[in-house]
This record gives sequence, C-alpha cells and structure tokens, in this order.
Amino acid sequence: MLFLHKNNIHKNSDMIEYLKGELAESTPTMAVVDCNGIGYGVNISLNTYTAIQGKNTVKLYIYEGIREDAYVLYGFSTKQERELFLLLISVPGIGGNTARMILSALSPSELCNVISSGNDKLLKTVKGIGLKTAQRIIVDLKDKIAGVDINQTGGEVLFASATHSEVHEEAVAALTMLGFPQAPSQKVVSSILKEEPTLPVEKVIKLALKRL
Repeated sequence: MLFLHKNNIHKNSDMIEYLKGELAESTPTMAVVDCNGIGYGVNISLNTYTAIQGKNTVKLYIYEGIREDAYVLYGFSTKQERELFLLLISVPGIGGNTARMILSALSPSELCNVISSGNDKLLKTVKGIGLKTAQRIIVDLKDKIAGVDINQTGGEVLFASATHSEVHEEAVAALTMLGFPQAPSQKVVSSILKEEPTLPVEKVIKLALKRL
C-alpha cells in the first residue's frame, strides 16, 4: 500500500512521507518498491542498500527531487539518514546525487563525526567534493548536525556475499550509475576483490569510492 500524507517536518514540497511495500528489485543504487502493483524506482545510498538486504517488505522514507526536467525519488531506511540528506542538499552546490554519494561513502555516524571534527580531508575524498566544498559543508552543517539523532540508525549490517563474479559485476554497475567511467571502475573493483575476495558488494563500492 502507498501511504501519502503531508510531511510537516521538513520545509519542502514533499508529499510522499514513505513508501511501504514489497521489495521487487534492489541494486546498490536503486530499489523498486511494489505498492499495490505499482513499482516505484527509488534512488538509495549504500547504507540503505545494506539495511534492506534480505527483506521482502521494506519501508523507505522518501525525499522527492522535483526539477523541470525530472522527478526523482530518494529513499532512506531511517529518518535520520534522510535528515542528513536534507542537510547536505541545503548546502549550496550539493545536489541529490552528490548527497547520495556522500552517504554511500560514509555511514551516518561517520558523516556526523567528520563534520563535527572538521575533517575536510576525509570529506574531500568523496567524488565531486573538492576542498572548498568540503569546508563549506562543515561550516554550514557543524551546528545543525547536533539535532540529528544517529543512535537510531543502527550499526552496519553484514550479510553473506554473493559469488565473486556477481559482486564484481554489481559493484561496477553501481559505480557506473554513480558517474564513474566503466574501465577504471572495473580495474579498481578487480584490485579490491583480489585483496579481499570475500567482501560484500557494498563494502567493495565504499572502498572503490575512495580510490577512484
């Protein structure tokens, strides 16, 4: 069932608070939620991808990215991750895809620690984030993140990885969707899996994001 009601928490035009339904498909960057026969394609972070693994029914908190040329849904397994996403896109120059990239490279708790400690060097290792942007994120959000309760986001969920080839294929596909060229992505993923062949796909992608 699709639940619709006005989101009174955030100052934006969101109408969909969350989607709850069958998880029809999932990749490290996208989840398809079947709500009464309608499949909603939702952009997700690696953190959310990890959280929904092995579940038949999911509940994703939604942010609607509405532009003149596109209508995009972003989904999060917790309200806290969505809150961090909203804070990130409030920073000038940070769009939805860049915010998702940050939340894929860092867990919510790691991101809060990076911002509160002023660790711009770690933040600028994320694709698309230069030193000036990293510093702006820290300056703009350092006081605001105090209001985000990250204790409820839960720890990282580890699960049995698929076969080596499946992990390689899925990781490369996800990196390509995130904007990285295919050839360098394949090279980096192969290198990571050679070093640690039992890593699950989301771990491989997180490491690749720091190397590309």
